[in-house]
Amino acid sequence: MDSNQIRMEDEDNVPRRAVDPSTRVAHDPHDDEHQGAVVMPIYQNSLFTFSTYEEFDRAMTGNGDIPVYSRGHNPTVQQLEVRLAALQGGEKARCFASGMAAISTAIMAHVRSGDHVICVNQAYGPTRELLSVFLTQYGVETTFVDGTSMDAFQAAVRSNTRVMYLESPTTQTFRLQDLRACAELARSIGAVTIIDNTWATPCYQNPFEFGIDLVLHSISKYIGGHSDIIGGVLIGSEETISRINRSEYLLLGGVMTPHSASLTMRGLRTLPLRMEKLEQNGLTVARHLEQLPFVRKVNHPGLASHPQHELAKQQMHGSSSLFSFETDLPPEEMKAWAGRLGYFRIGVSWGGYESLVTVGRSVPGYESIQGSIVRLYIGLEHPQVLIEDIMQASHGLDI
Repeated sequence: MDSNQIRMEDEDNVPRRAVDPSTRVAHDPHDDEHQGAVVMPIYQNSLFTFSTYEEFDRAMTGNGDIPVYSRGHNPTVQQLEVRLAALQGGEKARCFASGMAAISTAIMAHVRSGDHVICVNQAYGPTRELLSVFLTQYGVETTFVDGTSMDAFQAAVRSNTRVMYLESPTTQTFRLQDLRACAELARSIGAVTIIDNTWATPCYQNPFEFGIDLVLHSISKYIGGHSDIIGGVLIGSEETISRINRSEYLLLGGVMTPHSASLTMRGLRTLPLRMEKLEQNGLTVARHLEQLPFVRKVNHPGLASHPQHELAKQQMHGSSSLFSFETDLPPEEMKAWAGRLGYFRIGVSWGGYESLVTVGRSVPGYESIQGSIVRLYIGLEHPQVLIEDIMQASHGLDI
């Protein structure tokens, strides 16, 4: 089956066949259970009761998928989990209150005191803090490596390595890891591979194709798509997700609300369509930036100039619209430049409809960067409007 396709479930009047992601997120069968509602209802309740004690016992001693209490299962959230697992090509998914709740649960489910983790050195900042500060209190050690080098991964391996944590591409300098090689190395040492796949989305990268064990996303970004929810999802095998559900998920309590799940399903409807437009917008602006005299380098895996462009084409079916550029100009000057932009808002996060900008000096593993590194998120505005905005703000630069 093509990597861009997922398998439909058997539905009334719908043949069982492979369909593209756009059709999958747009089409639902008629829903008799909810009076033909075209939108899944929000089950805004904390608990579920049973007509007999026998039914209650079955729910309490079963596989945990029957709603009993919304800290465990909620029908609205469950419906989103089914959709996300199918779109990403995994067997089962669990949704969380935030991306960090999904990240911390995934890691903590696979380490114990005395264990060792290998993590790419440009992973999301709070992920690095979880590994380098919080988990060290409990005897878990982490080695941070240059994710572009398999030699670095191999050199970091210890007899107690239990997790290999990936983020491909990273979201500051947009470096990739060779997913197949990482998965093979992890299997050879008995470690689990976990990847943050937020940048590429399920539309443009399926890590399961390359042997990765667990895939996670910050739902707050592209999947939600409207900058109005916080959430995360962890996707993997039936066995792994069920085991995590019985332990870390229930005990840590970072559960998604039914309302957030409903908003996410709304955003999911247009994810493939939005990603097509965002990819086009991002590449248009990135290519223009490559021509500007004050830009030393543009970090975008979709550009032919990216040092891992060939690997990107092998692993991904497209690119998103978050990237960075490097300049010799100091951060103070580039912050003033950012302040002159009219269509880019200054702020963290990304994946919504609005364009964003942040300015920094260096990133982990690349402290040698001189000048500034500017991260741009290209939203759904017309790319020519954004280019003109960049040009008018650049008139005040000392170049």
